Amino acid sequence: SHEHPADHRAQLSRVNRIEGQVKGVKNMIEEGKYCVDILTQIKAVRSALKGLELQILEGHAEHCLLSAVTSGNKEVAQEKISEILELIKKSSKS
Repeated sequence: SHEHPADHRAQLSRVNRIEGQVKGVKNMIEEGKYCVDILTQIKAVRSALKGLELQILEGHAEHCLLSAVTSGNKEVAQEKISEILELIKKSSKS
């Protein structure tokens, strides 16, 4: 099992809010709103996505990573650690 249902519910609710914000940006563009206002809204979307990303990363560390490390299976643990480090390296480039 990857995540707890409660975690998924919280994540889905955040995704739904972000989806609403993105639709708001689309509407602003369609309505020809002021560029700075659109950019401000995009910044809010990026911030919300970052928060979701961190929440999911935290859940992964607390559940998947922790259980891999405590499983006693060194290969699985190393695989999970390498996977997350690779992701962090890619994230730091963007």
